[in-house]
Amino acid sequence: MAASLSTGTPHGLEPVKANPLGGVRSKYRGPRARISRDPSLPWWRRILPIIASHRLTFFTAIGLSFVSLVFQTLVPNMLNHAVTGIQHHSSGLRHEVIQILLVGVLAGVTGIVSRQYVYYTAYNVEADLRTSIYEHLTWLSFSFYDRVQSGQLISRANSDIRSVQMYSTFAPLIIVQCSIGVLAFGFMLSIDPWLALIAMTIMPAMYFIGIRMRRVLFPISWITQARLADVATILDENINGVRVVKSFAQEEAEVNRLADAAERVAWAYVKDAQFRAKWSPWVQNLPQVGLALVLFFGGWMVLDGHLNIGGILAFNAYLLMLQAPFMMLGQLVMMGQRAKASAERIFEVLDENPEITERPGAFDLTDVRGALDFNHVRFEYANGAEILVDFDAHIQAGETVAIVGRTGSGKSTVARLVTRFYDVSDGSVCIDGTDVRDATLASLRANVGVVLDEPFLFSISIAENIAYGKPDATYDEIELAARAANAHEFIERLPEGYDTVIGERGYTLSGGQRQRIAIARTLLVNPPILILDDATSSIDVHVEASIYQALRALLRQRTTIVIAHRISTIALASRVILLDEGRVVATGTHEELLATSPLYAEVLAQTTRDDE
Repeated sequence: MAASLSTGTPHGLEPVKANPLGGVRSKYRGPRARISRDPSLPWWRRILPIIASHRLTFFTAIGLSFVSLVFQTLVPNMLNHAVTGIQHHSSGLRHEVIQILLVGVLAGVTGIVSRQYVYYTAYNVEADLRTSIYEHLTWLSFSFYDRVQSGQLISRANSDIRSVQMYSTFAPLIIVQCSIGVLAFGFMLSIDPWLALIAMTIMPAMYFIGIRMRRVLFPISWITQARLADVATILDENINGVRVVKSFAQEEAEVNRLADAAERVAWAYVKDAQFRAKWSPWVQNLPQVGLALVLFFGGWMVLDGHLNIGGILAFNAYLLMLQAPFMMLGQLVMMGQRAKASAERIFEVLDENPEITERPGAFDLTDVRGALDFNHVRFEYANGAEILVDFDAHIQAGETVAIVGRTGSGKSTVARLVTRFYDVSDGSVCIDGTDVRDATLASLRANVGVVLDEPFLFSISIAENIAYGKPDATYDEIELAARAANAHEFIERLPEGYDTVIGERGYTLSGGQRQRIAIARTLLVNPPILILDDATSSIDVHVEASIYQALRALLRQRTTIVIAHRISTIALASRVILLDEGRVVATGTHEELLATSPLYAEVLAQTTRDDE
């Protein structure tokens, strides 16, 4: 993010404040405007609202840049008058030198201030673009992440946004530079119209070269950005999966995989460089042809007495000024094609709509007792795999129920349907008689706590991880939740206790320790409905027993679904639901099912063998 001119803080980002846990939380108010969702608009029109929201600093930068360039165009004309005056002994040199120095200082000051405002605007536009795409990603449903690689998303949120930002904020400055070329051409006309027209004979060729560059650069720009995203994907997978890579001694294979992807990126960059090498010299050197023509005809006119020396000096200075816009024109085309390719990749994400949305008139769940009803639920994932066929179950408020079944029978899917991570394909899931699809997502998920079998922890302190769902929690509340999850003792033994910052994804802790912190995190929120999705699978049996002893009193106060893996877990439940191929095939107490259901005994025997 860019630094603010006054405080070193990005626009919209207030100074960070300490939270009760000892960390810091920024208060970024978010972008002032949103990217247009109308896919029929050109890509730059869709970005325009973000830029327009910074119009004050943006137009200040443009205006000051224009003023700076106007001052620069005055210097050659002043030089012309000075030289002419010296030739005719009509004026002294001192007065003209002071004028030129003054104009030069004004041009420099306005240029410096303009550049500051340009960068101020550019990096705040980048921050708003990045925030917009991240906010959209947070609204997308789980099904989107099931099919899109995280590396692709990281690339779009970084390099693609940078390409769009650079073009969106610097292209107008280049256009201003080109417009100053018009002013310079006006001065050239005032010196000698015919010589000015001769200098501009190369303009048609410049126009056609610019059109050709645009056509050839867009495809390779798209390929380059896509292949950079492939590299980001491989890096993301290798960093997150480093333990798997090392466990199977596949370091060399992964290095080769990344090298192949890097070579594909290099090929794209080489092709891009080849196209630039082919066309950029034309853009940069054609103005030299105009300069040669001016020197030839202008020199002849001086010798013939139709033009004075001051005029030819000013004319050449203006012609040199025109070269910068010509060179920038080529850069503008190249930046534009890369920005267009990047913008379209960003829009691929922004044009995605979440599958899980709130219905019109959705209301907050309040005073939840916790009665759960699964009414003939059918569910299949987007790939067509049917998981639940006719799942029909009813759980009373305050009841603890274990769901048991073979791998793939749909146990975890049941938990995902309660929280609306996915929506049922048919039937309904109700809480206290209310279809979860009629409730607001925030209130639904505030009333349903889930502890997953693979806990995710953030690279912050243990206290902040536990208080993640309740940032204003006190230390006493955090410690109470940790004690309930049997995590307090090992946390106290850490070098900085609850203030210990854990490594990425919590891998500086053991699997059981991570699991206990995840349980404490959910217990602190104190939801009326609790789902333990194989939550103690990574915990030692003895530790598990002490956790359950602490949990028993807490579970009496809430409705609990236990996705069971061990017999010790099932012991927490007053009733067991046996799943097979997406259907409820039996229900009853643990003892009743052992006596009446051979499948239940078979499932327990299998899980026991897996533990061993």
